[in-house]
Amino acid sequence: MSKFKYPFSFTEDVSNQKTGTLTLDEPLPYRSTAQESGFYRTGRLELNDDRSLDIVLYHNEHTSKFIYLRQCKAEDSLMHIIGMNGDLNGFDGQITLPGQLCLGAERSYLTGNAINMIFQSPILLPTFNKYQQNNIAVFPIAREGLKYQVQDAIFQSYGYLCDEVVLDAHHVFDSSVPVYSRTVELTIFKDKDLDAQQKEKIAVAFFADSIASGLVMKEVIARVKERFENLKQVEVVAPLASIRGLCRLAQSDLNRDFNVRVHVFETLLNALPPDYYYSSHYDIPDLHIVPEEDAAYREWWGRDDQGNFIADTACAGYGWSEAFYSPRKQIQMMNSQLQSRHNLTIAEIVKRNVFKY
Repeated sequence: MSKFKYPFSFTEDVSNQKTGTLTLDEPLPYRSTAQESGFYRTGRLELNDDRSLDIVLYHNEHTSKFIYLRQCKAEDSLMHIIGMNGDLNGFDGQITLPGQLCLGAERSYLTGNAINMIFQSPILLPTFNKYQQNNIAVFPIAREGLKYQVQDAIFQSYGYLCDEVVLDAHHVFDSSVPVYSRTVELTIFKDKDLDAQQKEKIAVAFFADSIASGLVMKEVIARVKERFENLKQVEVVAPLASIRGLCRLAQSDLNRDFNVRVHVFETLLNALPPDYYYSSHYDIPDLHIVPEEDAAYREWWGRDDQGNFIADTACAGYGWSEAFYSPRKQIQMMNSQLQSRHNLTIAEIVKRNVFKY
């Protein structure tokens, strides 16, 4: 099997240099139903201090629409939120939009379908063959992780009725933290429904949240380990994940206590300064399971008046949770970044794609 190796190196602060290699295997096909099929791609992120992290990338029709482009109708409700009031009146054809403009309930539906297909891949089958439902717990991190429907996917794929423990973990400002100026606050941990004996039986934890800096995920896994002392395996379902954030998980001592593996849609992302929340695609074809889809995505975003490729700075999530919970705020955040970096709005980019012929 051919492998792709991507060396990386970046500085967290003056005393913390991260250097290593991302190795990705050749994508392999699988079929989930008679109508649907996809690809999975195993890989490993290895740091030069001998720490590593297992990764699996997935491609199917749903992950593709989330990460790259999708065809949809120019619904008045969506066009109004984007800021195209009346621009497409009378237009009844299909338009092409990026995954960042799949919003609200439609985004939740798309994500649920994507994750359901992931759980039907050969990758996770050994886990469910080895463990019973009382050995598995799902930990969705509020807010975004609540929309991933991991517990539902486990039931649909294996019939398991697993416990679900909701967590609320989020960033708070802390000027003492180098580079990021934020730390993690965990205010809700809904595990009181489980008694001590039930907690002792939990061997596998599925976490649900995307990963930018990795600060939240690292802290959450540590806190769960304190309360569920017999954990043997951690599976993180992260539709969006940056290499920078995954390095933090790889460096965690927890990754030596039990196996940690991260499941990601399509590709791993870059992380842009100043705060490294803005995670854009890498313009590296071999980092994408279907490079043609990323090429079409880059063409859709196009260039600004200075000739800069907009896709190089377009965050794959922008508001991350806002895309699910507050579509209007998602557009505000997109416009703020697009205007500051490229002097454009998302409505202007949509219009130039719709009317370019």
